[in-house]
Amino acid sequence: MTTQPPSEPETAAVPTCYRHPGRETYVRCQRCNRPICPDCMRDASVGFQCPECVAEGNKTVRQAQATFGGQAVTVPRVTWTLIVINVLAYLAETVSPTWVLNNFTMHAYYVYYGEWWRLITGAFLHQSPSDGSFALTHILFNMWALYAIGPELERRLGHARFLTLYMLSALGGSVAIYLFGIEAVGASGAIFGMFGALFVLARKLGFDVRGVLWLIGINVVLTVVVPGISWQGHLGGLITGGLVATILAFAPPKNRNAIQWGGCIALAVVLVALVMLLPPFAVQAALGLSS
Repeated sequence: MTTQPPSEPETAAVPTCYRHPGRETYVRCQRCNRPICPDCMRDASVGFQCPECVAEGNKTVRQAQATFGGQAVTVPRVTWTLIVINVLAYLAETVSPTWVLNNFTMHAYYVYYGEWWRLITGAFLHQSPSDGSFALTHILFNMWALYAIGPELERRLGHARFLTLYMLSALGGSVAIYLFGIEAVGASGAIFGMFGALFVLARKLGFDVRGVLWLIGINVVLTVVVPGISWQGHLGGLITGGLVATILAFAPPKNRNAIQWGGCIALAVVLVALVMLLPPFAVQAALGLSS
């Protein structure tokens, strides 16, 4: 048994695709009724639609969102990118440790005299491979923490908000080092910021936070007990990450985007102002200078 196209008057022209005039077709879009060829057919609930009608229909479909705003995240690209950047920075240290550390370590003295980039670059460096086995442990722990916690936070916050959390936590840790320490390297400020954010988001979502408290407590103890660890960077990152997460999680639904981004910008301004207006107290004490 065979089928034939619908009968048309002998004088009627054969329909052609509205997007490809040279192609004959007897199939029409279910929405606009224009003829469409096989290359232009898009499956619909009934029959086919043309590409333009499909695109128009998609505009009315509400896009999935992350829990606290932003587009839904399926692949945590920001987390993987941050890990790659940290690893590449570590490889640069293996090639030229003296040059990299001398120019990019977070050092309060040099920041005070205008080398502001150290507030960020120091958060992507780790102990030089020439410092022994602990140097490798340093980056491995931080990257493990980023790998373990980062994807969950990124899925809850979305790409942009998670990146903002990470960078502001890193900046907060560096500002604390500037004010109360002398020098340090490592992503630990940003990692502790993630710990603080994990606690705030868990409380907001009604999850059991005892595991997060144990995680934070163990790391605080290690910060105090293990020599050579910058407690300033850890504490600054923890507080900043908690503040950022509070802004993102507790912003009211109405005007949520404006409140979230406005709050984060205000926090960044405060951190920068602390560096601009206050001296590095620990450096002054070490050099015997008065404020």
